[in-house]
Amino acid sequence: MQRRQLLQGAAGLGLMAGWHGAAHARPAGTDFPSAARALPLSAVRLTPSIYAQALQANQAYLLRLNADRFLHNYHRFAGLPTKGAIYGGWESDTIAGEGLGHYLSALSLMYAQTGNAALKPRIDYIVAELARVQQAHGDGYVAGFMRKRADGSLVDGREIFPEIMRGEIKSAGFDLNGCWVPLYNWHKLFAGLFDAQTHAGNTQSLSVALGLAGYIERVFAALSDDQVQQVLACEHGGINESFAELYARSHDQRWLALARRLHHDKVMLPLAQGRDELANLHSNTQIPKLIGLARLRELDGRRSDGEAAEFFWRRVTQHHSYVIGGNGDREYFFAPDSIADHITEQTCEACASYNMLKLTRHLYSWAPDAAYFDYYERTHLNHILAHQNPRTGMFTYMTPLMSGTAREYSSEDNDFWCCVLSGMESHAKHGDSIYWEQGDTLFVNLYIPSTVDWHNARLELNTRYPFEEDIDLTVRRLPGPRQFTLALRLPAWASSHTVLVNGKAHAASQQKGYLLIRRRWRAGDTVRLSLPLALRLERAPGNEHVVALLRGPMVLAADLGAADRPYSGLAPALVGANVLAAFAPTDKAQAVYRSVGTGRPADMKFTPFFAQYDRRSAVYFNLYTDSEWAAAEVTFRQQEARLKDLAERSVDVMHLGEMQPERDHALQAEISYPVAYRGRNGRDARTGGYFSFSMKCADGPLLLQASYWGEERNRDFYISVDGQRIAHVVLDGSHPGVFIEQEYPVPEHLTRGKSSVVVRFDPEPGHTAGPVFGVRLFTQRAAVAS
Repeated sequence: MQRRQLLQGAAGLGLMAGWHGAAHARPAGTDFPSAARALPLSAVRLTPSIYAQALQANQAYLLRLNADRFLHNYHRFAGLPTKGAIYGGWESDTIAGEGLGHYLSALSLMYAQTGNAALKPRIDYIVAELARVQQAHGDGYVAGFMRKRADGSLVDGREIFPEIMRGEIKSAGFDLNGCWVPLYNWHKLFAGLFDAQTHAGNTQSLSVALGLAGYIERVFAALSDDQVQQVLACEHGGINESFAELYARSHDQRWLALARRLHHDKVMLPLAQGRDELANLHSNTQIPKLIGLARLRELDGRRSDGEAAEFFWRRVTQHHSYVIGGNGDREYFFAPDSIADHITEQTCEACASYNMLKLTRHLYSWAPDAAYFDYYERTHLNHILAHQNPRTGMFTYMTPLMSGTAREYSSEDNDFWCCVLSGMESHAKHGDSIYWEQGDTLFVNLYIPSTVDWHNARLELNTRYPFEEDIDLTVRRLPGPRQFTLALRLPAWASSHTVLVNGKAHAASQQKGYLLIRRRWRAGDTVRLSLPLALRLERAPGNEHVVALLRGPMVLAADLGAADRPYSGLAPALVGANVLAAFAPTDKAQAVYRSVGTGRPADMKFTPFFAQYDRRSAVYFNLYTDSEWAAAEVTFRQQEARLKDLAERSVDVMHLGEMQPERDHALQAEISYPVAYRGRNGRDARTGGYFSFSMKCADGPLLLQASYWGEERNRDFYISVDGQRIAHVVLDGSHPGVFIEQEYPVPEHLTRGKSSVVVRFDPEPGHTAGPVFGVRLFTQRAAVAS
């Protein structure tokens, strides 16, 4: 597939594919590198830019955090005195301890990226404390996660492992015998230990990792292969990568064997066979498994591992990703090429992009091709930068793309969602993928202002890209003349380019999306690459009438007002035969534009999406001709008004089958399972079980709305509120092909004077309750006066 692929559609739209598809290979030469490796992070220093700003905000946050608070449970469960109060949020839940691994990685990456001496003692202290905890346990065990017992008490998570070794395995989605994703937790701890060794030169961290690996090895040695698959049904991150990496560092074959055994067949086998069965799978649960598979391919050369990882990357980036590079609606993949049906307030979990960028690095290293970095740049700029508020250093969990939705950021010390923790890492390493090398070729893949030390040379990259088109590279230091090749990435969206060497036009060859400049270089030599930053529209896969606006690699979004003010408008649209030509620059240096006569219900100001951290945005727009708009406007406004009315009257909404909403609403359940169908997540309860959850309420007449798939049959169950049954539900399959919503009045005495109620679903014996694909509690519509 060609990288530059003009999308078919209405004439004059100027719709250009961005990073979808593999790079169009120029006639291959024998000298183009067949592999590449990233330059060490310590060799790169960022200079002032939007990326340096993000790095500085993150570094300040890392230094405000307290290692002893992350270590609280580690000390406590080892019988050692605690030195700091445990953090809140997820760190006080059964996933406790995950934060320490991420924090150790972030400190190590930041130390390598900046050389800040204040970071090194924290790294060494954490590793030393982990070694002390491990010594206290006496068998290699070290962890901070907890277990929730049946009585609701939180205890040391260690007690689940003797049960598992006896074959008593209760694994479902995110819970393993009462612990929230313990193997995922350990994967992050291993990663922190490895990063401390790699980036901060800590020599103790590997011995801690080896001790923990020995404990985990004994747990899995007690299990049959089928039991291993039972355990792996619970999210386990990239635990296979942990053991692959341990093998790479220790050269002990036992860790390679264990990494191979931790292969989740249910997910991996379809990918190895070239089948996209990703719909309804939790996105970020899967990506680390493929990173682990990629690492294994690098260590023992099994070709099928690389093919599965590459197939997964192609499907996700070309068929499951939004314009900002992120993926997932409510954290889940959905049917391929159906982006336009999933532009919601729950799009793009930040961890998923964090991991997709990791996977991209692996694949690129095997066979350099600019297409990988077309995707990488898109995601890094438009999602990862949008994930942080640079004023506060706080992070989003989701990056919502639904028009008018504000981003929600973490608190300083009372959230610690997974995306806060991966955010600490993402914004500690903005220089890690700019420069790559192979032999005497230096690849420049990201145009981020920086300096790099490479083979006794120092080069400096200066630019205001992606705001301005000129990219300047200067050889600042070189002991003597030397021949080497500079490989500059030509983005797929760039319809033209110019290149000057020492101020003069230079005819460079091109291969695999790179401009190759090979010459005898001297100190003081300069290169200027200019990439015209034209506006273009990009369609949402699956619907040619839904588009986004880009300028170069940058997604531009309509500014719909301050985040701290409610948005009451309709989702905007673009109308006209050639809307692209109707955009006018108002501040080109800051990439600010305005639609002229084409915006509906009014024209809009467009600015970079990532920078709208305190604004409400619109990214995707329905695209109409004038005649289409006239026909659609009535229906459009009726639907928007219905949804707006429902949203305004909603007191609380419960997204069943999704990890965070279920925890936020204190879900309790027995013999109950999360389900997914047609891109929607839900939950059922089998005979003898139930599920219940807390919902906010208000005085006055309320309705409880539950959503079901219209073809469910033989479902018979009851709904109760605070112990009183309010509905008996029988689903008989009478609404084929659609989801249905049923409403049940809630007696006023059940909510009077209360701030919340407990909603419970119980099946009739011999039947199933649900599946229920969401519950909403909202006020009844006021009567209209005659």
